[in-house]
Amino acid sequence: MHKVNWEDLRYFNAVGRLGSLSKAAQSLRVNHSTVFRHIISLEKALGVRLFDRVREGYLLTSAGEELFASTRQVDDTVSAASLKLSGRDQRLSGIIRITTTDSLGFIFLQPHLIRFHHAYPDIQIELITDNIFFNLTKRQADVAVRPTASPPENLVGRKTCKLQWGVYGSRNYFKNRTHPKTPEDLAEHDIVFVDETLSHISVMTWLRQYISEDNVVLYGGSVMTLFAAVKAGFGLSPLPTWLGNSDKGLVEILPPMKEHTIRLWLLTHPDLRYSARIQSFIDFMAESLGTDDATLAELPSSRNEDAINLP
Repeated sequence: MHKVNWEDLRYFNAVGRLGSLSKAAQSLRVNHSTVFRHIISLEKALGVRLFDRVREGYLLTSAGEELFASTRQVDDTVSAASLKLSGRDQRLSGIIRITTTDSLGFIFLQPHLIRFHHAYPDIQIELITDNIFFNLTKRQADVAVRPTASPPENLVGRKTCKLQWGVYGSRNYFKNRTHPKTPEDLAEHDIVFVDETLSHISVMTWLRQYISEDNVVLYGGSVMTLFAAVKAGFGLSPLPTWLGNSDKGLVEILPPMKEHTIRLWLLTHPDLRYSARIQSFIDFMAESLGTDDATLAELPSSRNEDAINLP
């Protein structure tokens, strides 16, 4: 057995925790092949297979599970120390890693991010547009920009603007169809709906009571997919009003529903709240987005830190 390299163990922990090379590479800010080389190096040094390569990703073998249990505590300790040291950083330079949803990252946040860049040109932005739940405790991201009604209690943050939903269709779709006037009328139309990854969104739960499976012509796993499908003329779907109203080819069928209004939050780990660049980003973005909450709200730490259950 060859000598084990700690760097190999660090990459092993990332793959074991996230279940795939691509997610581990994104978390560690390296490319896919780098992660693969470290896993092969560790398996060679130990003389055992640590993962089964399956269609869904990388699954720990029994040997891998045993090693993961032994090394995870060390990885957690290093991550915690890194967070505390990062929180003492008073430089207005360096990288801020931001995670948000695809629609917010591609369109909604861009004007605000460019303003921040002009105000703080020495701070680099790394923007992760993904609907998976990145773990702020593990430093997979520094700040999460997420729409939510109940932020995780282990994080701190500021609530900003309100986000509303309406039901939209394309003008081409309505060339030979009448406009629905009530939610009940939606049962007579083709619907673009979410897959199970977004089925928890309240407006989708609301829509489900008025339609059947037969109405659904396309399922999408992101808001941008719904937007593109509606724009193409597949059918009707709820969309954030800021997104639906941005395209002149779309028609708002039902007005914004106040009961499905949600707040956009800027969230970070408590150990990073005093980092100068993190605090500057949160303060600047809160003002730019139009906050009505003047203080950084500290939330009690009673939930599992890994359970960042944001839509």
